[in-house]
Amino acid sequence: MMTSVKKNIKAKKMMLLIGMVSMTMTFAGLTSAYVVSSSRSDWLIYFEIPIAFTISTFILILSSITLGLAKHFNSIDSSKKSLIFVLLTMLLAFTFIFYQFKGFDQIIDSGYYFTGAQSSITTSFLYVLVLLHMLHLIAGIVVLFIISCNLLKGKYSSENTLGIELGVVFWHFLDFLWCYLYLFMVLYK
Repeated sequence: MMTSVKKNIKAKKMMLLIGMVSMTMTFAGLTSAYVVSSSRSDWLIYFEIPIAFTISTFILILSSITLGLAKHFNSIDSSKKSLIFVLLTMLLAFTFIFYQFKGFDQIIDSGYYFTGAQSSITTSFLYVLVLLHMLHLIAGIVVLFIISCNLLKGKYSSENTLGIELGVVFWHFLDFLWCYLYLFMVLYK
């Protein structure tokens, strides 16, 4: 028979999995709508993805590496180093968001807006995909903040890794999701 601790761990992992599956379905639906809408006559065929989105992609990949290092240092009971890498991950997350907005600036500089006469269906989809991912990333930043607080309180150790493990899985999922969206937007014309 399973102990209540094991049941609790299993339940938390299952809740995260269900959340990630629902996010995957949301973005699958949006990218499917993107594909269907690309046959419209007002679809921008020669639209280039802003370079700021490329920069932000590399920043997010780097943040997954730093969070992986935070997990590693926790597993060897080096909570101070673990905390440093979680904080570095948060800094990279905010830098990612900064470059996302720089990408919006580049789209606007090209003469395209989210709505109105100077908008297009292409850029409107782009805005929705990026903003929705950014919303999920903000949830990831909240998770990183909670992990940081718990590290400061000494709640994690090599014996107690669940919080960091769940946070790392969620963060890697967000990273993978953005890489998928970025490649989709770059490669699908």
